[in-house]
Amino acid sequence: MNTNNKLVVSKQQRIKTLAKNYDSYDFFNLLTGPEMLSTVEALLPEDHRERQFPPTETLSMFVAQAMNEDRSCQKAVNDAAVKRVVSGLSPCSTFTGGYCQARQRLPLEMVSTLVRFTGEQMNNQAPDEWRWHGKRVYLIDGTTITLPDTAANQAVYPREGGQKPELGFAISRLVGVLCLSSGAVLNAALGKFSGKGASEQDLLRTLLDTFKVGDLVIGDAFFGTYFLLASLYERKIDAVFEQFGARKRVADFRKGKHLGAKDHIIVFARPNHKPDLL
Repeated sequence: MNTNNKLVVSKQQRIKTLAKNYDSYDFFNLLTGPEMLSTVEALLPEDHRERQFPPTETLSMFVAQAMNEDRSCQKAVNDAAVKRVVSGLSPCSTFTGGYCQARQRLPLEMVSTLVRFTGEQMNNQAPDEWRWHGKRVYLIDGTTITLPDTAANQAVYPREGGQKPELGFAISRLVGVLCLSSGAVLNAALGKFSGKGASEQDLLRTLLDTFKVGDLVIGDAFFGTYFLLASLYERKIDAVFEQFGARKRVADFRKGKHLGAKDHIIVFARPNHKPDLL
């Protein structure tokens, strides 16, 4: 095993160890700590009540549940009940119904805002020497996810084309922005799997305010289109994308200004059509 692979394995093992040793009380202390308390309180629902599972405690349990090898709701509730007794608090029921309902009451805006907030905090605290030639480097990529098969999800995120109404799950497309230095998720956009305005480029255009002047964005060939490159150039943001598949057939490396080995300047012609979001 070479040095790079050993380093990767070592980091993965360290992350697993940290995840295993963290519980909902650790996350609760983070959410209610001095750095995040004011942000968390501003996001709490105005009409929330201090039930057995208030929003902050529910979110703490949810994060711990997602990072645990046993991701069952029963495990999350059992751990919280044990912690209460150990901390000298009154025992609580270990039925999962109350916790599951509390999870459903969590405001989506609260969760998404805290993801962006913590990602930005990690990004700002990354040492300057982690940057590439002084630039902040961001990775962008997209994927698809399946959603619970509910009428509400089906109405917004239809099944894959060609499937019978009673088969399959709702599908959503997801595009995320990650910091290369810290590994933090800085932003994400969720949309339909197919149809008008449902491409990875369309979703990324809704996230362009995440980047600042001088940043470097790296992505695959799905993002190497004229209008997206033009939008980034207008914002003075650098981009490195794999050459778009169709363009490989027409790019002539014998033409254009030669800069070095496999490096030259070519000119893209502006297409006649442009995306709906522009």
